[in-house]
Amino acid sequence: MKILFVSQYYYPERISSTEIAETLVKLGHEVSVVCGKPNYGFNEILPEYKKIKFEIINGVKVHRINVFPRKKNRISVIFNYLSFYFLARHYVRFMKEKFDVVFSMSLSPVISISPAILYSKKHHVPHTLFCLDLWPESTVVTGAVSNKSLMYKILYSWSVSLYKKCDNIIVSSPSFINYFNEILNIKNKNFIYINQPALFDAEKCCPIEYEHQYNIVYAGNVGKIQLINLIVKSMNYLKDIDVVLHIMGNGSEIDNIKCLIKDLHLENKVIYHGLMKTREVEKYYWNADALIVSLSKEGYVGKTIPNKAVQYLQYSRPILGIIQGDGQQLLSDAGGAIFALENEKSISDSIRKIIFLSKEEKTLLGKSNKDYFDKHLSTLQIVSKIQSVLIDSKKEDKDTD
Repeated sequence: MKILFVSQYYYPERISSTEIAETLVKLGHEVSVVCGKPNYGFNEILPEYKKIKFEIINGVKVHRINVFPRKKNRISVIFNYLSFYFLARHYVRFMKEKFDVVFSMSLSPVISISPAILYSKKHHVPHTLFCLDLWPESTVVTGAVSNKSLMYKILYSWSVSLYKKCDNIIVSSPSFINYFNEILNIKNKNFIYINQPALFDAEKCCPIEYEHQYNIVYAGNVGKIQLINLIVKSMNYLKDIDVVLHIMGNGSEIDNIKCLIKDLHLENKVIYHGLMKTREVEKYYWNADALIVSLSKEGYVGKTIPNKAVQYLQYSRPILGIIQGDGQQLLSDAGGAIFALENEKSISDSIRKIIFLSKEEKTLLGKSNKDYFDKHLSTLQIVSKIQSVLIDSKKEDKDTD
């Protein structure tokens, strides 16, 4: 098949769209991606990409759209969203290449799928959305918008309109379907549940040699709903143990987290490593006593499966889950997690429980996680399911001609 893949974010941004596109190519398909120039997590368009409009990466044709760079302030985020919306729509409107199917992937914002919808309707080809984030729910959970505001009503109507124009919707968490049915009142769509793949396949590398006896790792987005403030506060209860929390990543709350570490005098208990390259972060995973998956339980977003939960299973390590809903169910099914409630005392108790497990017990938890990943969640398994949905959509489209 010839597949047009619309995703605002793509390599070198840390988004699973890259793994999906490249695996589809390995499965024998021709994939063209329309995406923005890389800026997410970098606070600027990467200098080496400012003049690049087209490139081929591991067999994937990548069309780069100019976007306003996303920085730390809210205005830049809004401009970033709108610039991709308008410029990517303009780009696909004049694409001469013909595709068999359209595939889009939506993180925030949902308006990023509009170019895919435009091409689908103009050329009468089926469009399948892989929904990884709920709109406008995500704007409420992060505190960006009040659900009683006029802006929420506008975003609600816009989101419903976009979702309804998709032919199929793949959801990365089962509870997404409840949100579509109960909140958005969308019930007549073909919903398919497929896990989001890991951001990248684990690569066995030389692990870091830790200086402290016990080490807990959190890597990823440092936003409001990731509960990093509670995790940092939990270290106050662990001053009697040589345990250190390692944080890697960036996000809207990182400045507050840095201040919190300083205010609580936890510099010797919490180490912030900044934004690190993927393969450098991996070195911290292999020898960690536990990897942290955390998500606020608020709203429908709090019931979903963070990509981090899938990513961590590969590394044969115990997982500390501060999570409920679908994410908790996934980790329970894997069998290698210890869970905590959303308060610093419960988190510290769970950390204490994990680090005092025997080496054999930690190995057994880690093995359970890896076995589950290999059996159910490898990138090839997940993308093969996506491939089946795309093939079926093409067949159904031909049947209706």
